[in-house]
Amino acid sequence: MTMAMDEAAIRSALLKWFRRCARPLPWRKSADAYAVWVSEVMLQQTQVATVIPYYHRFLQTFPTISELARAPLERVLELWSGLGYYRRARHLHDAAKEVMRRFGGVFPQDYQQMRTLPGIGDYTARAILSIAFNRPYTLLEGNVARVLSRLDVLKGNLHQGGFRDAVEDRLGRLLSRRRPGAFNQALMELGQTLCLPRAPRCAPCPVRGWCRGYQSGQAELYPQPRPRRAVEYPYLAVAIIRRGPRVAMVRGLDGGLMADLWNFPSAFGDSRSEALSSLREKLAASRRASVLFQESIAELGHRITYRAIRVDAYPAEVSRHAGREPFEWFLVSTLPQAAISHLARKIAHEVFDDA
Repeated sequence: MTMAMDEAAIRSALLKWFRRCARPLPWRKSADAYAVWVSEVMLQQTQVATVIPYYHRFLQTFPTISELARAPLERVLELWSGLGYYRRARHLHDAAKEVMRRFGGVFPQDYQQMRTLPGIGDYTARAILSIAFNRPYTLLEGNVARVLSRLDVLKGNLHQGGFRDAVEDRLGRLLSRRRPGAFNQALMELGQTLCLPRAPRCAPCPVRGWCRGYQSGQAELYPQPRPRRAVEYPYLAVAIIRRGPRVAMVRGLDGGLMADLWNFPSAFGDSRSEALSSLREKLAASRRASVLFQESIAELGHRITYRAIRVDAYPAEVSRHAGREPFEWFLVSTLPQAAISHLARKIAHEVFDDA
């Protein structure tokens, strides 16, 4: 059998399996470009199970791109709160306004035009074009790379040029020109449900007969892992400043993190004492007043990418002064619905009875 015949057989087997076994994910119920776009942005670096409830709430609140464009950014961030990588939400909102302004509310079907929209990179543009518009664009991501690496026993990982070129070449030859969206989703589905990183479920795999990794009995060796970045363990001191039923919040976390979301005033340090000292100096400089801290009332951990943060929350008192306040004051009872970070939500749960 020739390679072209093999590729046609693999393509056919994969599409038949997908028709029969695809999970009924909510974004698969519509080929509307707006719905596909929202799902693709939410799914970036986020698990499917985590995305589903956010996707439902987001589309119920903003069922059309025009309604998203008209919404206040604060409301968009509220619905995104807890999903992480908040720049995605700001880009989504900005891009919706661009689509309304430049394209009359109609999502562009041209790759180059799509790439001019905020937050839409190569992968997202290809996903929308193939899934929503049935255009013959390939989609290369981790799950797809794993499937094809095992199919052809390709050594390396996606961060190596030679490996990436080999996978892209194979993917381009396998792609269904008639049903590119279904094909791309089928490959990702296979990687997410059967061709798992550990203990792959080879028995029900529709392409097992062509898989050299399965035939070798060493499928788990492919692809090779990327060296991991060393985990950092910083300390974070957090100030809990109350005025009656309200608490002080600021935009962003220390160090430029979570710039779009509300957080408790905070500062990083290499030790618990250094973090607290940095926070004291930061608050004193912003308020031009002395700050009085009490003993920590909560200790917790929080992970942000490669940082395993050790958090201490300190009740604090600052004197009033004339001039512009550096804080926004939130009712503690409204924090669960506010556009606060997941970390701030965890802290509020620990320190307030009414949050």
